[in-house]
Amino acid sequence: MTAKTTFFALAVVALSSLHTGCSTIQSRKSKGLTTYDYHRPAYRPNNPDDVRVKVSLENQALYVLEEDRVLLVSAIGVGRADKPTPVGNFRVTHKDATRRNRTYGFWVNDSTGQIVSGTSSNSPGPGWRFRGYPMPYWVEWMPAYGLHEGFVHLTPRSHGCIRIPKNVAPKFFALVKVGTPLSIQRTQPEDLTIGARLARPNDAPLPDPDPRWLMGDGPYAQPQFALFEEGEAPLLSTIANTGSTPVAVTVSN
Repeated sequence: MTAKTTFFALAVVALSSLHTGCSTIQSRKSKGLTTYDYHRPAYRPNNPDDVRVKVSLENQALYVLEEDRVLLVSAIGVGRADKPTPVGNFRVTHKDATRRNRTYGFWVNDSTGQIVSGTSSNSPGPGWRFRGYPMPYWVEWMPAYGLHEGFVHLTPRSHGCIRIPKNVAPKFFALVKVGTPLSIQRTQPEDLTIGARLARPNDAPLPDPDPRWLMGDGPYAQPQFALFEEGEAPLLSTIANTGSTPVAVTVSN
């Protein structure tokens, strides 16, 4: 298992999600986007208490709504067939912008400088210390399951957590709070409206990140862009009637 396939989205062995045979997922096109140039508009809520989150596993899509206002729509990555993302109605229980994986990561020998990937329960021997994979902008909904920044592919690849593209994760983190309702279902009604033509990144071609960078503070750098758009959020009812959808904005970094 390479760092790329596990980076940011690995959670403990008990994680869970969706079958990869869904035609909706397999037919989705990325149009050459990767997580580094994938941007989605987000809007500040009028009342944070009214924010709710909906996740569609088959459409691999995230919808953040405030009554009829569409605050954020984004492609995501969900759990693979043998480690499915749990389905149900939940609430956000914990947030941690600088979380690290407690099971998967690297063992480093400070004396020799050697670094090997592995799990926290399998030390190479004396003189080694464990450093978990970074999981920035962690939003937990049940023990060991969370939404967080991570590489997103065209098909489900996570161990059950929900991966959010790099430039979208800080926006989502700012929109939710402990107690925010979260509905995770096979499909959502929004799949047919705001999620119908949702572009998605494909991070499969990206090279493996440098392990030393992963072990440092680099993954937790603050975003260099505004989190929220100016003006009012689009209305779901208007989008449903017109067939339009909030568009992705591609910005060169």
